Amino acid sequence: MAESRPEGLKGFLPEKGPSKSQVLAVVALFPIGGLLLILSGVTLTASVIGLAVAAPLFLLFSPVLVPAAIAIGLAVTGFLTSGAFGLTGLSSLSCFMEEARRLASKASEQLEQVRQRMTEAGGHVGQRTKEAT
Repeated sequence: MAESRPEGLKGFLPEKGPSKSQVLAVVALFPIGGLLLILSGVTLTASVIGLAVAAPLFLLFSPVLVPAAIAIGLAVTGFLTSGAFGLTGLSSLSCFMEEARRLASKASEQLEQVRQRMTEAGGHVGQRTKEAT
């Protein structure tokens, strides 16, 4: 019985499961990307809490400008670090997905080449069998 699959979805559904190298890549890269995203969130949260705690102190001790400048610099550094962790995590996940898609398309092309070679080899064997008899 023929499988009823819409023609538009054929390109998205794999013919076979993922290879061992793809599974290992997922196992290796997803935790790294997830850890970087978690670090991004923790850094952002700590920066916001630190700024919220320090803001009233700035009003009470406004003559002390040097510590205020240092605190603002640290808060800005925290926001930038948070953004860098987030972008690094997302870009590593994106890079992994592109590599997985590239490997999947390359595997299907190689499989088609193997099929063609097997067909040619079968034809040569049949021809030589006819010549031998």
